[in-house]
Amino acid sequence: MALENNINIKNRQASFEYAFIDTYVAGIKLTGTEIKSIREGKANISDAFCVFLKNELFIRNMNVSPYFNGTYNNVPEKRDRKLLLNKKELDKLQGKLKDQGLTIIPLRLFINAKGLAKMEIALAKGKKLFDKRDDIKKRDTEREMSRRLK
Repeated sequence: MALENNINIKNRQASFEYAFIDTYVAGIKLTGTEIKSIREGKANISDAFCVFLKNELFIRNMNVSPYFNGTYNNVPEKRDRKLLLNKKELDKLQGKLKDQGLTIIPLRLFINAKGLAKMEIALAKGKKLFDKRDDIKKRDTEREMSRRLK
């Protein structure tokens, strides 16, 4: 039995706002109604960010809409959810986070081949205004070059 995995919720603003240093794939601790809602594609990670609380990594502001048939089992939409990484990765992230201007942001939320929800996160540094302008200029020139080749 093959699972149809087409759930791929992306944070499109992330690459525009941040320069990525390192990426990781983490599991997420969810309830039953949350995973059902994510499988329906009803999640939003555009405003989300990651924080350390008591040496554990949590994601904040991730919006998972309530499951329609969830009744009293539904949980709040924007609660903190624990991200599951091994101890070595957590220590590495926590050490690098002490550097000035670094943050951990979610890039995409997906369902893997086993049917588990995973989140791709990145250690990132915020871009300055001139970096954003350079990215726009580069993207426009690449688009123009591809048009000329056709």
